Amino acid sequence: MDLQKIIDYQFNKMQILNEALTHSSYVNENKTNSRIHNERLEYLGDAVLELVVSAYIFDKFPDMSEGDMTRLRAGVVCEPSLAECAKKIDLGKYLKMGKGEVANGGRERDSVLSDAFEAVIGAIYLDGGYEAAQRFILSFLSHEIHSLKGLKWVADCKTHLQEQLQKDSQEPIEYRVIKEEGPEHEKVFTVELTHGGRFLGRGEGRNKKEAEQAAARFAIEENRFYN
Repeated sequence: MDLQKIIDYQFNKMQILNEALTHSSYVNENKTNSRIHNERLEYLGDAVLELVVSAYIFDKFPDMSEGDMTRLRAGVVCEPSLAECAKKIDLGKYLKMGKGEVANGGRERDSVLSDAFEAVIGAIYLDGGYEAAQRFILSFLSHEIHSLKGLKWVADCKTHLQEQLQKDSQEPIEYRVIKEEGPEHEKVFTVELTHGGRFLGRGEGRNKKEAEQAAARFAIEENRFYN
């Protein structure tokens, strides 16, 4: 499989990778006898990801306080960041998804891509152990960790953006839900952010709060409100 070359990891058990690449919509739509999809691997991968990033931050920044380490980790281990990693390897292309999910843009949706990226981490951990998963994770995120170090906005983008914008303007900052998709237990919200009527960004999340933070993060990164 091409994906194995892209991620520079060869699986010993291909069924683990296949499970990581199977979205629940594929199983539901095709009514297969198997109920295997990537949500359990996503759960495992999330835990491994948190450990690897936490240990890296702890080791590389010995003078950093607990609070700053927590904020830095939150800025790295978040949906937009993981979705960007998934896009770098074109992960959406390899996902087995239901036709309805594909038609709704599932292959490009941040929530789907970030979950699939965590599932791949879980699959590598099961197949090759901690060190293999660690190499994979840090090949994507070590640069991001160093880039975000010292940036105070990473944990609460909305507050930082508001502080920066209101230094020069009292125009209203508005977050508006423009799209709501998916079943009740798996909704995805898309929020559009404007300031004084000017478009600043758009973000997705599993709830409105997550989507608003993602939109604010986009605005900060695009406009360089880094102070």
